[in-house]
Amino acid sequence: MATPHVLLVDDSCVDRFVAARVLESCNVKVTVVEGAKQALEFLDMEHDVKLILTDYCMPDMTGYDLLVEVKKSPKLNHLPVVITCSDDVPERIKKCLDGGAKDYIIKPIKVNNVPRLLSYI
Repeated sequence: MATPHVLLVDDSCVDRFVAARVLESCNVKVTVVEGAKQALEFLDMEHDVKLILTDYCMPDMTGYDLLVEVKKSPKLNHLPVVITCSDDVPERIKKCLDGGAKDYIIKPIKVNNVPRLLSYI
């Protein structure tokens, strides 16, 4: 199997670093961007991303906003999106899952989360 490519979207440099290291330790190729708009620009140019792992709470566009944009794009709607957040808010989790997210994971991302993430690819 080819190395899976995950687009990691998070405005927190610490959370980006932690999640990227965890994924890379499991032989996952990771591209990191700071926000949803950058993610959409990257996805417009890049075609080997297999999963989007995005923070929910970001300025300008939330992870949910990114999810909506991905799901309404004929070019991108096949991509699985997993939302991460440090807050366990049941209404938010339901909204994201109802909106098409494959999962909602409470931060920090841990090595034992990786098989679950990769199962969505």
